[in-house]
Amino acid sequence: MQKRCLLAALLLGPTPSVFADDSVKPIIVTATRTARTADETLAAVTVITREEIERQQASSVQDVLRGVPGLAIANNGGPGKATSVFLRGTESDHVLVLIDGVKVGSATLGTTAFQDIPVEQIERIEIVRGPRSSLYGSEAIGGVIQIFTRKGGGAVRPYLSLGGGSFRTYNAAAGVSGGGDRGWFNLSASGIDTEGFNACDGKPSPNGAGCFVIEPDKDGYRNASGSARAGYRFANGAEVDVNALRAEGKNQFDGSFVNESKSVQQLVGSRLRFLPTAAWHVTLAAGRSRDESDNFKDGVFKSRFDTERDTLSFQNDFSVGTAQLLTAGLDYQDDRIDSTTAYASTSRDNQGLFTQYQAGFGRQDVRASLRHDDNEQFGRFTTGGAAWGYGFGNGLRLTASYGTAFKAPTFNELYFPGFGNPNLRPEESQSVELGLSGTAAGSRWSLNTYETRVDDLIAFDATTSAPANIDQARIRGLEAVIAARLKEWDLRTSLTLLDPENRASGTNRGNVLPRRAEQALRLDLDRRIGKYRLGATLFAEGQRFDDLANTRAMGGYATVDLRAEYAFAKAWRAQARIENLFDKDYETAAFFNQPGRSYFVTLRYQP
Repeated sequence: MQKRCLLAALLLGPTPSVFADDSVKPIIVTATRTARTADETLAAVTVITREEIERQQASSVQDVLRGVPGLAIANNGGPGKATSVFLRGTESDHVLVLIDGVKVGSATLGTTAFQDIPVEQIERIEIVRGPRSSLYGSEAIGGVIQIFTRKGGGAVRPYLSLGGGSFRTYNAAAGVSGGGDRGWFNLSASGIDTEGFNACDGKPSPNGAGCFVIEPDKDGYRNASGSARAGYRFANGAEVDVNALRAEGKNQFDGSFVNESKSVQQLVGSRLRFLPTAAWHVTLAAGRSRDESDNFKDGVFKSRFDTERDTLSFQNDFSVGTAQLLTAGLDYQDDRIDSTTAYASTSRDNQGLFTQYQAGFGRQDVRASLRHDDNEQFGRFTTGGAAWGYGFGNGLRLTASYGTAFKAPTFNELYFPGFGNPNLRPEESQSVELGLSGTAAGSRWSLNTYETRVDDLIAFDATTSAPANIDQARIRGLEAVIAARLKEWDLRTSLTLLDPENRASGTNRGNVLPRRAEQALRLDLDRRIGKYRLGATLFAEGQRFDDLANTRAMGGYATVDLRAEYAFAKAWRAQARIENLFDKDYETAAFFNQPGRSYFVTLRYQP
């Protein structure tokens, strides 16, 4: 690992003689729950805008997230299939996911159905890497992903997109936005329908693997969604915002117990901000999210798993002088499940009290946070975090941070009949991180190295035939990012080196944690030539294993995607892309297929 980190520093440390406009510094709200520039957050963050989504010609959230530094994806067979996100080598349920500030996900599985979130409804995504339980509570061990839906504002404008391509894929989106100078609104709808391909080449029992069945058919997917968002900023500085999103999916897959599902992702939220005094900002927020899944086998209903989650938040931000900000707040969360499976308990609530201090002293910035959670099921838990940054004045910036985090057990782990263990404790983690970033000749680059230790990891205990807090993990990593302009070409590169080691006792100690590649590289190259835009993406990942014993290896791979765009008339653009140009055969989850060479076109109208 040390050799890999040194190699990355040598390759990416010295910034090449390139130039790009780095004058725009995006404002991040997820990292600190307050509006800060990326530098001021003292965190490793990635921001993906609507412009970037359309430049990539992404058709799913998985496409958008692929190649984000420190983030790995495992997909079970194409569009609409179960998609797991591993942030900084932690578990797939160690990522907190918000949509417009509302916490989403399944309380039974503990994960979010990224595959069902419609990409055409998204305005922006913020990915914060590293522990954030000291601000958000449970799940934020690996980090936080917040998705913002389209907001609107300005003059009234319609927009439209139509597309299609390989696997008999068709997609469409339409909407209208506006609101003037003080207000904003957006109404939109989108849909996608694909015939898909055979999701899984499974092996049936007794030596089953993958989907444990042989069903060599095409596994399609359909998703229809709509969203609405509106708000207004009053003359006195008060601000109100309301939002709603609903996505309905129908998914076919291969499985021995179920092979079809109907899903719903739904949320409503509201937020009120006002200023009792010039130095005191108050934010009140409320939301409700639903995760619904009905499961079938060859058209026959088999099971239902529904989650309804209510969240409330009361946050106070106090400005102290010109460079200090004190935050204090209270969160409330209530989870309820409704299922054909008889769980011993079907609800639980959580109250969280949090505080944060941010300050700047000349070239130095500091941040400290503390949170205390009181959970109805497992009791009380306290987490904290601290970060420091120093600007050298020549574009270089050094940061260091430490944080603790935890993950509450899911309803499946606690109460699933014949499997759950109600005595489980939360999983705990401690993380340290060191970062260096800079600008030179118009380019921006960053290096972040970290170590995370996770204790009381929940795993299946063969001696009791139930989950138990028996595992440990030690994860080390390095992330390198560079964005620059080389003559007329925009260059974006990210490199992730990961050492996710299993520290559990027994024969698996020292093995690599499943479904994490130890190396990942993404390179984007784009150029605009008059009305044309051309681009290419190289994405490569090293070997990964599909099991704890590291006996089932999935080979490394590299794919190349090409894209082109032509602005043939005012407000009209035609886009085309080729994915997996060299038709590479690869897997991110064993026995589950990924698409080969495929072609797609899109027509966009946006005045």
